Amino acid sequence: MRLVQLFPGGSAPAFGGYGESMSKSDDIGQCYSCNARFSYFLVHNGFNDSAYAYCDTCGMTSLLSGWSKKIPEGVELRIHQVISEAVEPFLQKCFCGGSFKKGASPRCPRCSSVLSAVEATKYIEANAPGARMGWRWQQDWQGVYCITVEGRVISDNWKEEKEVVG
Repeated sequence: MRLVQLFPGGSAPAFGGYGESMSKSDDIGQCYSCNARFSYFLVHNGFNDSAYAYCDTCGMTSLLSGWSKKIPEGVELRIHQVISEAVEPFLQKCFCGGSFKKGASPRCPRCSSVLSAVEATKYIEANAPGARMGWRWQQDWQGVYCITVEGRVISDNWKEEKEVVG
């Protein structure tokens, strides 16, 4: 497991959008509904000064830099955690048509089942070198860590000012 700073020096993310892998050798997880194996990447939002959300339909990850110049005026983005509900209306829809929501979870890329953060402990801690020294997975999709699955991630997907409906 590698933790990398995705927003170096407060600039825009170094990775692209939908479908682009953030790492050449992501770790491997498993869906406990269909047994499919998938690549994943664990993101430490404290290192990145970022917040995140998952799509409520496909589970894609949205990473939002606390340094982005795209953050709409008046939006209070609390970094190092999942977004608040107040941020949801300011985010663009996902490519699948779903919405990035506070309570959403990552999903299996094969069967679309919600991935259990508790079940994910098995593969996350098995792949984490720090687990041998006492580090433990947070066992939820709300804390400082988030996960991207199969490179399905978008960054700073804020709506244009004219798109925001009050």
